[in-house]
Amino acid sequence: MEKCQCYIHSLKQGETHVLGEATILKRIGDNDYLAEYNGVKCHAIFNPFAGRYFVDDVYGVIRSSPDRDSR
Repeated sequence: MEKCQCYIHSLKQGETHVLGEATILKRIGDNDYLAEYNGVKCHAIFNPFAGRYFVDDVYGVIRSSPDRDSR
């Protein structure tokens, strides 16, 4: 787990990206990371040109699936 300054989608002001602190929990695919921002688990990607993660807490939210035994 790594806390870092990331560009957070919900903080974006117009076309200007805004930094915030998020936690990168783990890598889940090719340039696809599990991140947590304000208690919300979501997808993030790393942009090597910016040298930062871009955390999508708007469209990339990961919702917990219902328990299979509760059906």
